[in-house]
Amino acid sequence: MGIPEHLIVLMRNLYIDQEAVVWTEQGDTDWLKVRKGMRQGCILSAYLFSLCAEQIIREAGLYEEEWGIRIRGRLINNLRYADDTTLLAESEEDFKHLLMKIKDHSLQYGLHLNIKKTKILTSGPVSNIMINGEKIEVVKDFILLGSTIKSHGSSSQEIKRRTAMGKSAAKDLFKVSKIKDVTLKTKVHLTQAMVFSITSYACESWTVNKEDRRRVDAFELWCWRRTLNIPWTAKRTNKSALEEVRPECSLEARMARLRLTYFGPVVRRDQSLEKDIILGGVQGQRKRGRPSMRWIGTVAATMSSSITIVRVAQDRAVFRSVVHRVARCWNRLDGT
Repeated sequence: MGIPEHLIVLMRNLYIDQEAVVWTEQGDTDWLKVRKGMRQGCILSAYLFSLCAEQIIREAGLYEEEWGIRIRGRLINNLRYADDTTLLAESEEDFKHLLMKIKDHSLQYGLHLNIKKTKILTSGPVSNIMINGEKIEVVKDFILLGSTIKSHGSSSQEIKRRTAMGKSAAKDLFKVSKIKDVTLKTKVHLTQAMVFSITSYACESWTVNKEDRRRVDAFELWCWRRTLNIPWTAKRTNKSALEEVRPECSLEARMARLRLTYFGPVVRRDQSLEKDIILGGVQGQRKRGRPSMRWIGTVAATMSSSITIVRVAQDRAVFRSVVHRVARCWNRLDGT
């Protein structure tokens, strides 16, 4: 894989002739040889596992395969992050072929496929897939890297889940709002740091419609009214509550800024997987009916402009000023 020999020797010497002892209530055991495994918390663990996974993919020949999904002319059949591996295929037969290749080559390195943790997400009907007599579960959604992935690509369920998690965190934090010695400014900063950060996690990848925006606005106003200890029976407008809190920006403006600051660096790259996925399209025909909201459409709606957003993002200084201007426009206190 092109790794310098001196680095291989260095890593080997870190673990050669390694011994360990187990402490028990009856005393320490005898020293024993450690023939495989790594020390708890070793920073090399993630890197070595990634190298092992990359070697498996290469030996399985996935980079030379013709099975996968083409986006912008680029063939993609696997996505990996740490020990999570996602296989992409256009048909059930192609998926079985890729899965069996990964399974067989992983066994050579002592890695076994966990059928119980393996899920299949498809946009169409699929028959039962059996591996070693065990059935792989077909799901309509699952959580990957902390975010909910749906078969139809909508982020509405993830937004509902994140607002619910934000409310759970806010209920614990609102005990602070009853302390009179804590200033309102401090309460606002705590809410933004400990509640809004949970709600806006991975919001850069969301496709947002009008209903989702209303849900985010309702959640934010709920937080501010609880921060001000306003009972639900009080006849007080949301505008008066916002004028008293005066946050730097609304939660929706914060999400819009995060989305654009992710979009800019990605499209400025010459070649990258993220850029091909964002700007490209999948071959084939979609179902009849209204097309689903695309992520690039959410970015265009955020900028509220008819100009080419990709062209504007190429100039870093200009795009930075555009991001700040858009964030101010989405701020409810600025007249929107």
